[in-house]
Amino acid sequence: MPVFEYAPAPESRDIANLKPHYRPFIDGEFADGSGEPLKSINPATEEVLAEVSTASASDVDTAVKAARRAYDRVWRKMPGAERAKYLFRIARLIQERARELAVLESLDNGKPIKESRDADIPTAAAHFFYHAGWADKLDYAGYGPDPKPLGVAGQIIPWNFPLLMLAWKIAPALATGNTVVLKPAETTPLTALVFAEICQQAGLPPGVVNILPGAGDIGAEIVNHAGIDKIAFTGSTDVGKLIQRSVAGTPKKLTLELGGKAANVVFADAPLDQAVEGIVNGIFFNQGHVCCAGSRLLAEESIVDELLAKLRYRVSTLRLGDPLDKNTDIGAINSAEQLTKIRELVESGDSEGAQRWTSPCPVPERGFFFAPTVFSDVHQSMRIAREEIFGPVLSVLTFRTPDEAVTKANNTPYGLSAGIWTEKGSRILWMANQLRAGVVWANTFNRFDPAAPFGGYQESGFGREGGRTGLEAYLDV
Repeated sequence: MPVFEYAPAPESRDIANLKPHYRPFIDGEFADGSGEPLKSINPATEEVLAEVSTASASDVDTAVKAARRAYDRVWRKMPGAERAKYLFRIARLIQERARELAVLESLDNGKPIKESRDADIPTAAAHFFYHAGWADKLDYAGYGPDPKPLGVAGQIIPWNFPLLMLAWKIAPALATGNTVVLKPAETTPLTALVFAEICQQAGLPPGVVNILPGAGDIGAEIVNHAGIDKIAFTGSTDVGKLIQRSVAGTPKKLTLELGGKAANVVFADAPLDQAVEGIVNGIFFNQGHVCCAGSRLLAEESIVDELLAKLRYRVSTLRLGDPLDKNTDIGAINSAEQLTKIRELVESGDSEGAQRWTSPCPVPERGFFFAPTVFSDVHQSMRIAREEIFGPVLSVLTFRTPDEAVTKANNTPYGLSAGIWTEKGSRILWMANQLRAGVVWANTFNRFDPAAPFGGYQESGFGREGGRTGLEAYLDV
């Protein structure tokens, strides 16, 4: 049969309103950072998008002092209903500038425009709307009659969901009366700095939100600054451990959302076509740059051949290429460094004897791209079954009994998420209680809601973000 060809449907990059130069946001104003400037790269083309001034240790100190002044003089004294108005304004401004933010996110991060347009930006706005609703209801949240904010929150976010992770951090902090010093990821600072413009548009008091681009040394300065009362970090497990050591013995509160190696468990009675869509969404969404990605497929032995045949066909239809093309399913890997890490782990899968299948899709000659890959005949001892690849690579293991499925799913140092595919409700409930994972999806994957807490166990971190539970991380209760 003839293959249906899609005509290119590119979104205009002009919508992003790219500037040649971006600066840190401190005490309500954009200021020249005194750190070494960095260049933000478009991972799909390897071109320089913009030069970004970065912060230095002295800038961190200035931002923390500004946040403390805003906290003491304005923000913590403001009635919750008044704080809520600012959060509602920010949410509406994100919606008004949604197309601009989506294009800028895809340029800076490499993710397909349909994901940044339909998932990242709307969910970021939803977090501000949701937390705005909590700002005047904290006395009734079950934390006692008068829960207090902590003070100044230092927040460090990753490059896989730049604006969405910012919203996850800033919205609850502001709703509960804290002020913020936030460091975006080194490779994806642009939407965070446009968010600073939104704070100005919303009339947010100076110092309530401060945004400091920079490398890991700036993150360390924030973590170790004596004026910070709470640290919230999303990123790698190794860095999370360093932060935990730094904070140990201090009065700082800490929440960590770290790596994952989620199991997506498919039983023989599952609706296989539906499960295939969930598997694809679970591992190939955002090029696999997802902490809770379903990177381990556990398939019941009796249906693994049929499931793999359906999965390979479905993956072969995914379109890889220009992130600004609305037809693109898989965009660019965020950086050359991450692409090298993916390739190294995939080579380990080859050398350890797993059977590799790679989509025949064409791969652009320029940019950081990696074709969707599925490994079968994977054993639990292999690196690809144990280590977080953080790329579009799926490892397939098999099981015969529910108990074996649970044992294999839990055979990981991580514990962020899991998926279950079966038509038996009793099995879903039983499995969900057995799996050591912070979030368990049933007959779906990657469903997120601001009202639902998200977080992990073991080396996936501790603490929760979202929902009533997530507010507690920013309150003295």
